Amino acid sequence: MSLPTSTSTTRNLPLSAISRRPASIVLGIDPGTLVTGYGIIAQSGSVRRHLASGTIPNRAGSPIAERLRTIYDGLIDIIATYRPTEVAIETAFYGKNARSALTLGQARGVSILAAIHHRLPLSEYAPREVKKAVVGNGNASKQQVQFMVKALLHLPGKTMAHDTSDALAVALCHIERTPHGTARPRSWKSYVEAHPERVRQ
Repeated sequence: MSLPTSTSTTRNLPLSAISRRPASIVLGIDPGTLVTGYGIIAQSGSVRRHLASGTIPNRAGSPIAERLRTIYDGLIDIIATYRPTEVAIETAFYGKNARSALTLGQARGVSILAAIHHRLPLSEYAPREVKKAVVGNGNASKQQVQFMVKALLHLPGKTMAHDTSDALAVALCHIERTPHGTARPRSWKSYVEAHPERVRQ
């Protein structure tokens, strides 16, 4: 199976283009039965580099079993290509719709299985925890998360699906838990105050 086509215009960097293998390569996953986002970030000391990101899309009318197979196969290929050392995934958000929670759990299950298949260490983070780590506010909007993801990874002006930026945010959240995280603004407000030129009026 070929690598999933990214719906993002961010440029994927072949692993062979890196002269020295990074200390860690984190694969962040934002699971979903219709769209699963993925983001891969390399870290060496305090330096972070965006390697690849995009989505694994599914057809809405296809059987759930077929969608789960697409997610699993897509992640297996991504892992084989970029050889991450760690995987981070967003935990399920349990709303009022029990059916949606069930299907999301199935998408998470096959995503976790793909990581386990490659014997990769796996960490899970709640949506509020991810937003808090990246934006500084656990109630941040998807637009704010995407803005900060682009700023932290030096991807200004790039078109990016929210599923993609959410996955990159999960990877960044995981990196924040390591002892070599770089300094970042403590909140969305502090970033805007420090960089007013980057905010559209």
